[in-house]
Amino acid sequence: MPRKIAIAGAGPGGLAAAMMLSSQGHEVHVFEKQPYVGGRNGRLSLGPYTFDIGPTFLSMPHIVEEIFASSNRNVHDYLDLVELSPMYELQFSDTRVPMYRDERKMIQEIVKHFPGNEQGYLDFMKDTRKKMNALMPLLQTRHNRLRDYVSLRAVKALPQLSLGKSVYDVLSKYFSDEKLKIAFSFQAKYLGMSPWECPGAFSILSYMEHEYGVFHPVGGVNQLSKAMAEVVEEHGGAIHLNEGVKEFNIDGKNITSIALESGETVFADEVIVNADFAHAMNKFVKDGVLKKYNESKLDKKKYSCSTFMIYIGADKLYDMPHHTILFAEDYKKNVEEMTKDLVLSKEPSIYIHNASVTDPTLAPEGHSALYILAPVPNNYSDIDWEDKQEQFKHLILNEVEEKTGFHDLKSHIVEEKVLTPKQWEVDHFVHKGATFSMGHQLSQMMYFRPHNRFEELNNCWIVGGGTHPGSGLPTILESARITTNWLNEEEGVQ
Repeated sequence: MPRKIAIAGAGPGGLAAAMMLSSQGHEVHVFEKQPYVGGRNGRLSLGPYTFDIGPTFLSMPHIVEEIFASSNRNVHDYLDLVELSPMYELQFSDTRVPMYRDERKMIQEIVKHFPGNEQGYLDFMKDTRKKMNALMPLLQTRHNRLRDYVSLRAVKALPQLSLGKSVYDVLSKYFSDEKLKIAFSFQAKYLGMSPWECPGAFSILSYMEHEYGVFHPVGGVNQLSKAMAEVVEEHGGAIHLNEGVKEFNIDGKNITSIALESGETVFADEVIVNADFAHAMNKFVKDGVLKKYNESKLDKKKYSCSTFMIYIGADKLYDMPHHTILFAEDYKKNVEEMTKDLVLSKEPSIYIHNASVTDPTLAPEGHSALYILAPVPNNYSDIDWEDKQEQFKHLILNEVEEKTGFHDLKSHIVEEKVLTPKQWEVDHFVHKGATFSMGHQLSQMMYFRPHNRFEELNNCWIVGGGTHPGSGLPTILESARITTNWLNEEEGVQ
C-alpha cells in the first residue's frame, strides 16, 4: 500500500531509500537543511575547482548497480565510472608502493618491496573471499532480535567474525612485513578506528578493494548523490533543499508529524532519519522521550575519529597518483594519539586525493583540485581548533611538500578551504565531529547498533552510518536497502 514518507536528510542513505521507495509508488519527501544534496557525500566548489566533501572513491559498484536496478534505472546512464590502476599509492618513509587490483601486478609489487609474502597475499585473498561470502548475509540482513544469532545464517557466519582478534591481528597471520600489514589494515580508518582495535571481521575492507576495485565517477563521488536525486524526482519524489527538520512531534511513541525550521508542519505515515544519528536523536526528539538513546547515554557511546580537511585549487597539474597515502613513521603511535590519547600528532598520516590527474572536469586545464585529509581526534578531545587550525594546516602542508611529490604546493595555491572537526560538528551537524559516526566495536555492531526500524519510536526508520551495517558508502547503501525492504514488508503496521 503506498505510504507518505518523510526523510530527514539527503545524504546517500536517504537518497537511496527515497529512490527505491519513490520507484515503488510511495509519496516521498526528502527534507535537507543544506542547499545541496549528498550531505558528507556532497559537492564543494571553490571558484573553478570542484571537490567531494567527503568520500572520494567508489568500491563494490555492483551494490550501486543493484540499487539503481531495483529503482528501474541503470546507474551507467547517470555515472561514468573510471577504474583506478593503481588503486592508490602508499608512501612510507623509505618506499612508495602502488597497490593493484590485478593479482599479477600486486604480486610483482610484493616481490619487489616485501619478498617472501607472495603466498600470504594469495592466502589472504582466498580465505577472505570465504569470510566475505559468509558475512555478507549478516551485513545485508536486519538485526532486531537476539535470537537471530542462533539462525543457520548466523551460525555459519560467526566463526568468520575473528572474535577476539583485531584487523591487525588477522593480517599478521598472512604477512611478516610490518609495512605490508599496514597496507592491508589501514582501511580500518574508513571506519574511523585503529587497526589494532577494529574487530578482525573488518579485514574484509582491504579485500573488497582488491577484489572489486576502486572507481572514480567523473565529476566526483558527489555525482552519485546527484544521480540518486535525479531518479527520486523522475519517480515523482520531492527533494526540499534549505528545509531543515527542527523536531519530531511525538505522541507516546508515535511520530505524528515533523516540524520544519521554516515553521511548516509535515504529516507522514513513516519517517526515515538520514541525519547523523546522535545529532538527530539529540536535536529532533524532546528530552524524556528516549531511554536507550537519550543524550546522556549517547555520550557514553564510542565514536569514530574525525578528519582535518584542506581543499586546494592549485595552478599546477601534479603528475602524482590519484590517491596517495602518506604514513607516519611511527604509524601505531599516530593512530593511538588520534583514537586513545586524543591529541594532535606531530607527525600525522595524510591522505591526498589528486583527482585532476584522472578527471579534467574538476579544475581548469593545467590546474589541480587537491583534497588533503588528516585523521584527527573527534571533539571529545576538547582541542581548541580556532587556536590550532593554522598551525596544524601548515604542519600538514609541510609534510606533504617534504615527503611526497607535491613539491612547492604552497606557492601554487589559488583557492583554499579548511574544514576542522569543530566545523564538521557546527556546519555539517555531525555529533562531536565524528565523521565516521558511532564506532564499530562489536558492542556497537549488528543487533547492538541502532536498529534500521528504530526500536524506541514507532513509524521511525534509520538509514546511514549510524545504523546497521555501518559507515562507508557500500554499507550505507545496504542500510537503505534493508530499511526500505523492511518498511515495505511492514506496510506501516506497528
